[in-house]
Amino acid sequence: MNEVTRTARAGGRGARRAMRSAPDFEMLPALKRGIPECEVMDQGRVEQIDDASMRILEEVGVIFRDGIALADWKRAGAKVEGERVYLDRGLVRELISTIPSGWTYRARNPDRSLPFGGKQSIFVPMTGAPFLRDLDDVRRWPTIADLNMFHKLAHMSPALHSTAHHIVEPMDMKVSHRHLHITYSSMKHSDKTFMGMTTSGKNAEDVMDMCEILFGRDVMEETPVTTGNCNGNSPLVWDETMLSAMRAFIRRNQPVLCSPFVLGGANTPASVAPAVAQLNAEALSALAYTQVIRKGAPAIYGHYLSTVSMKSGAPMAGTPEISLMNFMIGQMARFYNVPWRTSNLLGGAKTFDAQAGYESAMTMNAVLHAGANYIWHSAGWNEAGMHCSVAKFVVDAEMCQMGYRMAEGPRWDDFDAAMQAVRDVGPGGHYLGHPHTLENFERAFFMPKLFDNNSIEQWQAEGSVEITQRALDRAKQLLADYEEPKLDEGVNEALLDYIARREREIPAVDELNTEY
Repeated sequence: MNEVTRTARAGGRGARRAMRSAPDFEMLPALKRGIPECEVMDQGRVEQIDDASMRILEEVGVIFRDGIALADWKRAGAKVEGERVYLDRGLVRELISTIPSGWTYRARNPDRSLPFGGKQSIFVPMTGAPFLRDLDDVRRWPTIADLNMFHKLAHMSPALHSTAHHIVEPMDMKVSHRHLHITYSSMKHSDKTFMGMTTSGKNAEDVMDMCEILFGRDVMEETPVTTGNCNGNSPLVWDETMLSAMRAFIRRNQPVLCSPFVLGGANTPASVAPAVAQLNAEALSALAYTQVIRKGAPAIYGHYLSTVSMKSGAPMAGTPEISLMNFMIGQMARFYNVPWRTSNLLGGAKTFDAQAGYESAMTMNAVLHAGANYIWHSAGWNEAGMHCSVAKFVVDAEMCQMGYRMAEGPRWDDFDAAMQAVRDVGPGGHYLGHPHTLENFERAFFMPKLFDNNSIEQWQAEGSVEITQRALDRAKQLLADYEEPKLDEGVNEALLDYIARREREIPAVDELNTEY
């Protein structure tokens, strides 16, 4: 028992204040959503999207730029002409019917394993940023030390259920070796679940080997321990890089996000419903292929959603059409009974400003009401994903806690006691000193740590500190309080030996490893 806990148990206002101010890094359980999904389509419209998508698969086809996949589809009974695959709706429905509707993610710390699917959701930080805004709010190229820092922050954020993988690109590492060090950073600096790199088939195989060192082959056969992402090339193309990585994961019973990359109006029709029909066809073609690789393997309906400015061609975040597409895709995923992924807290702003906040809040509300399961890019995303902001990362992590609380729905366990308080207080009284208030105030209303709700006089007296600086100060404190969840010594040695061997085998070049 720590000193704060002992003091708090002794009772008193000061003790309760100490308890509230003590750092709490305990991860929240997987979110069990208690609010209804927002469904913008009736059953007829859902079936209309399904039929339109199936017509695309049957009549337009999907290009698979990969000889192994083409041979697999021929054996599965699909019509293959060159690189174009035509999929009969009956075959698609038969294949996707074997995808599990949910599972448990096994974390390095079993207490942080996560039920997933159905009403269960998890928050995952952003990935892929080629720049960061650092602890001094300076925009620059990231290093492996910066990636380590973000993995530590994710580990200490209660509502983040995963450390993702390359939150930022470690530019000081050779491209051909990055995947090894990114994976090791996820494994070393946190005992939460994490994502696995899918930058090539060979890289994905390395990730699977490292997961086997950490968890064991038997555990991986039983349940997922990581998640890969495979992006499609919209419109209607899947390439060899993504498909080879998909095979590496699916053969080892590890799920991938089957993610068309939507730039609405540029690589989809410039209209919401037809864009969803195309996206749905693309996702279904990849989901079906996972079951050609391994029947019954876990897979996730994925996508990345953006609309394109018709003025500049730039991708936009937080637009109403993205919210509508999220609602519709949620309905389609539930129609097929497969878990689904979306993107959260996206922003196009260049700094952590009001635009970043408004865009992110618009996105989060839609995502939670759409009923997404794998809620990716939940912390740090700004400048259309070009940088990860430390300040935004820690504020987004707290936003996820707020969203978590909202999506849980109302609590009813203290209803009778609270109604008795109404009788006790009566007209004209107040509840501040009532036993029910004293018993429940800490859980009754979410109290943000990073938002300032004091009077302007108090804010000025305390230095007029704005949100970006408060967030950076919070990040520095979190890093000062960080305690590494140590890897087993033998496992750590085996991982480092594996990395050293693969670095000897893979040429140290600034290109993806596809051969070694």
